[in-house]
Amino acid sequence: MARRRITLGDAGIAAGVAVAQLAAALSGGHPASGNDLLGYAALVASALVLVLRRRAPIAVLVVSGACGLAFQALGFDVAVIAFLVAVYSAVREGHRLVTVIAAVVMQSGLFLVAYAATGDLGAASEQARGALEIAWLIAAGAAGEALRQAERRADEAERTREAAAQRRADDERLHIARELHDSLTHQISVIKVQSEAAVHVAQRRGEEVPESLLAIREAGREAARELRATLTALRDDDPNPPRGLEDVRDLVGSAGATGLEVTLTVDGQPGTVPAAVGRTAYRIVQESLTNVTRHAAATTASVRIDHRPDSIGIRVEDNGTGAPAATVPGVGLLGMRERVAALGGQLRAQPREEGGFMVEARLPVERTS
Repeated sequence: MARRRITLGDAGIAAGVAVAQLAAALSGGHPASGNDLLGYAALVASALVLVLRRRAPIAVLVVSGACGLAFQALGFDVAVIAFLVAVYSAVREGHRLVTVIAAVVMQSGLFLVAYAATGDLGAASEQARGALEIAWLIAAGAAGEALRQAERRADEAERTREAAAQRRADDERLHIARELHDSLTHQISVIKVQSEAAVHVAQRRGEEVPESLLAIREAGREAARELRATLTALRDDDPNPPRGLEDVRDLVGSAGATGLEVTLTVDGQPGTVPAAVGRTAYRIVQESLTNVTRHAAATTASVRIDHRPDSIGIRVEDNGTGAPAATVPGVGLLGMRERVAALGGQLRAQPREEGGFMVEARLPVERTS
């Protein structure tokens, strides 16, 4: 069981019980001298220990009972209110058997203490009942058990809601996977097959294969791999992303193969990051470089990954002809913003003063190693 914090409510209950027991003792006319000082100390201690009743319910039960027996033996005929609160707390935490045993021992102890003081069975029984009524014990235990059952039902209801939400999320992932499979797999396969066939025919004829056709073939292969990985992740909820930070270098190399001069700089100490962060960082670089090669007419681009203890920064810049109009959000930029926002990060995309375009993101990270 998780350790519970001491609250102001715990302190208030302990202080209230101490005041009530002290008031009952003082109304009995006990002088504050001799053994009576020990009695007052035991009386106050039996109540103040209730501060720990949620953190150590069994220990509090034992200490409050022992102190109750002590001040009864010292002549303080006061109801052991603190022990009743300890019974309630112990039952609420699920220690029913231990509480029953402690209650029996306490009731027997009070009778023996009273008999030792009076020497009369009837008077001893009457005094023990005055200090701790059986009905009070049953009521305290029943209240603790009722609240424990209510909390357990509330926890079970919360787990049921979480399980239902997880099932809905699983169903939605499968639905998305089916939609992607139905809408994209066929078209990507056609592009891949047709481009490979065209390259094969050109090579058999001894003709020079256009670079654009080779690029289409490689893009088709990569798209097929990406789609399969994405469908696998959607269907299996695999925590390992199909692409992550470790794949950014390959991504930069692929962009360089198109004729764009791309440099990669990694600052800080790389470490293991959550799968969602690595996947988002990869997608930001991928989408940014794709936009550079398609729209910016750039000759150079730079990618900078900045590792910090609590975050990762991604900055992609180019020297292209990006104009202010380029800041109008497109599907790719909106997708990047949604990914970054989902992780609680920030993203900027804007033209540079010296020319070209810049995409910059900062993703919070809770390191896993």
